[in-house]
Amino acid sequence: MDVNWDADQRQAMASLWLEAEPAVRAYVFAAVRNFQDAEDVVQQTALTAARRFDEFDATRPFVAWALWLAKSRIIDHYRARGRQRAIFSETLLDGIAEALVERQPARVSTYAVALERCLDKVPPKSRRLLDMRYADDASMETIAAAIGSTAGAVRVMLFRIRNLLAECLHSELAADERP
Repeated sequence: MDVNWDADQRQAMASLWLEAEPAVRAYVFAAVRNFQDAEDVVQQTALTAARRFDEFDATRPFVAWALWLAKSRIIDHYRARGRQRAIFSETLLDGIAEALVERQPARVSTYAVALERCLDKVPPKSRRLLDMRYADDASMETIAAAIGSTAGAVRVMLFRIRNLLAECLHSELAADERP
């Protein structure tokens, strides 16, 4: 990355990234199941976008370019972990990216609102587990000790909570799309 970027270039990169980041995040989280790994891939994508910003063609959508970079980081992620086959095929990743590019502006705000509504419906005990795991980055063992349970039981509880959130999001987004 050229450290001699002028203020306009830095501002342009930051502005474009802020608009594209929710779509990149959704794309990465669809392909990388582990929260921490997905966060790392999003950060690697941001760094790559900054390093390679001079390669960006301003006549094309930035979000499409950022998703293309994210796809490369996802593939690198699975290769680094020794998996020859990723969970999703490249064709599926391309389809997800295409859909995100097409619907990105309206979908991001709708998704954020729906997620807030769903999180408001989560019971306090479940919300505490989510906060401990994702906001505080606590390990399964740490959470288990804090609530007097086992790490396996915590994994199951978080799995069920995430599934309920996914169902709620699906319902909320479907309701938002109805006329």
